[in-house]
Amino acid sequence: MSDAAPPDAPAQAEPMDGARFAKLSGATPDQMADLERFRALLVERNAVMNLIGPATEADFWSRHAWDSAQLLKLAPQARAWADLGAGAGLPGIVLAIFGKGVVGFHVDLVESMAKRCKFLNEVVEALQLPATVHNARAESLDLTVEIVTARACAPLHRLLGYARPYLESGATGLFLKGQDVVSEMSEAARYWEYEADVVPSKSDSRGRIVRVRRLGRARKV
Repeated sequence: MSDAAPPDAPAQAEPMDGARFAKLSGATPDQMADLERFRALLVERNAVMNLIGPATEADFWSRHAWDSAQLLKLAPQARAWADLGAGAGLPGIVLAIFGKGVVGFHVDLVESMAKRCKFLNEVVEALQLPATVHNARAESLDLTVEIVTARACAPLHRLLGYARPYLESGATGLFLKGQDVVSEMSEAARYWEYEADVVPSKSDSRGRIVRVRRLGRARKV
């Protein structure tokens, strides 16, 4: 990842190839090589581990890589990231690939399922990424980061509970969500006092990114 932010791109849902992804994200040839290797490992292990929906494998560049990489545009100076419920490494592994070689860049990949942690460790070691895999529940760790993120982890009201230690320590939340974001945010407001805005996704016109700037006390329900 360079200090310069990737170029703006229109929201889109149609599949893209690697060349278009590289143009939109600003990925270097070395980063593309790492992403290709990650994609190959993901498809290979997905056959036995159910990491991503099989139907989405062919749309890796848009649905997975670009959906993840777009977060860098929202926090171009951030160096310390945590990906909660890291699962298949989306967005965490993609972020770590872009941060490889950037002084001080690091991603904490937090995942409670041991078999998924094994996959994440395999990728981190194979690509020599600036990342640490934690086989733990997100709320049990004491990590200080600038950005906490998650994708397909939990409804927002539960996700805020998982992210609470990070947000209370000063992190900003960047949570990838789908078209039900309004109802999720309304439900979350029943449980939490929080400040957030919504950013349109660049990878899918139906997607949204919930940017949480402050999490207050929990409400009694």
